[in-house]
Amino acid sequence: MDRATAGDVLRRAASARPRDLVVAAVLVSVHQLAEAAVPVAVGWVIDLGVVGRDSGALLRWLGVVTAVFAVLTTSAYFGYYLAARTERLAAHRVRMDVVSRVLHPAGGAPGRPGELVSTAGADADRAGEVCTVVVGGVAALTALAGGAVVLLDASVVLGLVVLGGVPLVLLASRLLARPLVGRAEAEQESLAAATAVATDVVTGLRVIKGIGGEDAADASYRAASRAALRARLAAAKWAGGYLGATNAITGLFLVVVAWVAGRLALDGTISVGELVAGVGLAQFLIGPLERLTELGAVLAGARGAARRTAAVLAAPPAVTAGTGVLPARPAGTLRVRLPDGPALEVAAGEHVGVVTLQAADAARLLDALARDADAPVELDGTDLRGVALDEARRAVLVARHEATLFEGTVADTTGRDPAPLAAAAADEVVDTLPAGLDSDVGERGRTLSGGQRQRLGLARALAEDPAVLVLHDPTTAVDAATEHRIADGVATLRAGRTTVVVASSPALLARCDRVLVVDGGAVVASGSHAELIADPRYRQAVLA
Repeated sequence: MDRATAGDVLRRAASARPRDLVVAAVLVSVHQLAEAAVPVAVGWVIDLGVVGRDSGALLRWLGVVTAVFAVLTTSAYFGYYLAARTERLAAHRVRMDVVSRVLHPAGGAPGRPGELVSTAGADADRAGEVCTVVVGGVAALTALAGGAVVLLDASVVLGLVVLGGVPLVLLASRLLARPLVGRAEAEQESLAAATAVATDVVTGLRVIKGIGGEDAADASYRAASRAALRARLAAAKWAGGYLGATNAITGLFLVVVAWVAGRLALDGTISVGELVAGVGLAQFLIGPLERLTELGAVLAGARGAARRTAAVLAAPPAVTAGTGVLPARPAGTLRVRLPDGPALEVAAGEHVGVVTLQAADAARLLDALARDADAPVELDGTDLRGVALDEARRAVLVARHEATLFEGTVADTTGRDPAPLAAAAADEVVDTLPAGLDSDVGERGRTLSGGQRQRLGLARALAEDPAVLVLHDPTTAVDAATEHRIADGVATLRAGRTTVVVASSPALLARCDRVLVVDGGAVVASGSHAELIADPRYRQAVLA
């Protein structure tokens, strides 16, 4: 959604189920009109049945009251059910828009994972409340209009008082609701920040315990949680003040209506039944007016959530997506030309190692190869910037150091081909698991050790058998013996297939056809592992 605004988000939410929204608004409006009809029917019972002493009319109008209550109950049941359903579906639509943006191959979604979770959860729910505002607002205005018509029919003066007072009450409510938007945004931002800290702590709990950082993590979350609490209390304070002020305005307006109706009855302008109907309608009108004022606060929260959601949806992509396609089986000749990074050329089928003396060089190279950054990378002479992202990433597969395993079985992750499992020494992992390949790895592979996760992640990459495989430090969590086995296994399995190993492991580099040393964005040395041992920079990076 390019250049999305809060209004765009709310309109899209409201249009998730337009027919259901209209039907819900109609049914809830019928419910409100039926409620307004109750005091009117009672007034007719008094005028025709009680004052007129007509038992037949009394029974007939009591039947009318019963019918009104039947309509009231039926329309309320189906109307509010549809309204709640429409609100949930609207929130789901916004949530799916956020998820689609976050998971878009072009990337670029702003914010930490916890903040994005908050946007897809709490903010989407609050944006969906625009349906409640539409249904409740239409029903309340319909009830006010219906009450005004009845009052005008009984007395023009009384009707004009209502018609003149309602816009003033609504205007005052709208002005009082303006500060709530900023407060709602501040509350949601602080909640998102607290959620982000909590997500980071839970995700990195094993590392935090390993370095003894429990106290620091606890202090960080406490600070974020207290900030969220302060923002929530401030928003609640403003919301309470808003509701109190609007209720006072509404109450004053209804006192005026009741006083005018009482004076008209004393003057004989309206009957006793019309007085009862007028007072009953005045009391009934409290409900629609209160709902309108409450909907102002709901709309303010929905707009604040929609603004945060729009910021995610309108964020520019990290890379430009092409539309071209590659051959079904690319040869694998790779050429990289980075303006601020190394220039590499890898022949088809070559097994090349890359040692970066600066971490930034490795990051730029990996981002370019993974198409996480717009950079000139050519595969068999084709610029990957003009190729569809999924196509480019299938052809040049970058297996990063921190491989994320998805929930499911080992077979779901690696497949059942024994060759990639053996090459990654993951067959040893499978042998230790109770159900072998059918063992569950848990969320993000948390049931496994770091070394086990790393080997399964490597086996997954090898099983894809891409034209070009880029491995980043694939053996940092395994012992020396396992590392040598993996180096031999990868070199054997990938024989004749282009492979780039970005690492500082002597075992892996020794199996490469040649090794490139990169420093400050330039290739400063090239040769075999044995030849480069004489270079002090290489020796320091690999053997120190």
